[in-house]
Amino acid sequence: MSTDPLPTCPADPTHPVLRRDLLAAGWTEGEVADRLRSGTLLRVRPGAYCSPEPVDARGRHRRAVLAALAAVADDAVVCDISVAALHGLPLWRVALDRVHVSRQRRTGGRLGRLVDVHPAPLEGDEVTEVVGQRVTSVARTVVDVARRLPWEQAVVVADGALHTGRVTVDELAGALARAAHRRGAPAARRSIAFADARSESVGESRSRVAVHRAGLPAPVPQWAVRGPGGFVARADLGWPERRTVGEFDGRVEHGRLLRPGQSAGDAVVAEKIREDRLRDEDLRVVRWTWDELAHFDVVAARLHRAFSRA
Repeated sequence: MSTDPLPTCPADPTHPVLRRDLLAAGWTEGEVADRLRSGTLLRVRPGAYCSPEPVDARGRHRRAVLAALAAVADDAVVCDISVAALHGLPLWRVALDRVHVSRQRRTGGRLGRLVDVHPAPLEGDEVTEVVGQRVTSVARTVVDVARRLPWEQAVVVADGALHTGRVTVDELAGALARAAHRRGAPAARRSIAFADARSESVGESRSRVAVHRAGLPAPVPQWAVRGPGGFVARADLGWPERRTVGEFDGRVEHGRLLRPGQSAGDAVVAEKIREDRLRDEDLRVVRWTWDELAHFDVVAARLHRAFSRA
């Protein structure tokens, strides 16, 4: 059995190699089968393989995209959720079980077990390139995703695209105008109208959605609190007129607050000091966690109590 590295396969474990390339490089069918049985070769899809190094969900989807493109028409352009994953846009509870591609036609879509083909004419400026593959632009991708995903998931994607500067409000407006008569356009308009570049994480985007659904006043994302002595702190969400700040508590446990050399314990202490400074400005601080985002009525009650004391 050959122990040679996979031919034409980069070190990146998300990049697959095709059976035809293995055979052209001198491998036999038996060697391929042996490597699959031993676990030193991983099947991505029929006829496409990769190294077995573990990768995250995005990495698995990326190699599924690259493998699928070898089996679809030359005019196919990666689109929708698949491009959001390739562009590195935030995704929350989005299925990555199928590769989404678009073809330059108005009819003839196909939903397969591995590939979803969308009939969708594309303008020249709606196509770009990522990892060497033709994909829809960020603006077109965000609008397409917002036309199909539930509102909360769509807001997460749109917020992330705006916050990272991958797209502008004007670019999204242009993409929305082009999609005005496509299925799901009203839903896309609602999601993108709600999107805010100031939301810095999935948790903050979901928090804004939860606040809206609870019928609470719209907060100021990333509110810069200032006191008589100048800048005090930046709050995830703020209601300046109600002297209340809202803090999503998913940051410490995910390591986002850790600086080089800082432990999780140090970060917790620093966060408590920061909260004391906010309270010193006569602000009420309401916190919530990932779990509470799914049952926000309890948090909404805490916010109402904080507002009533303003």
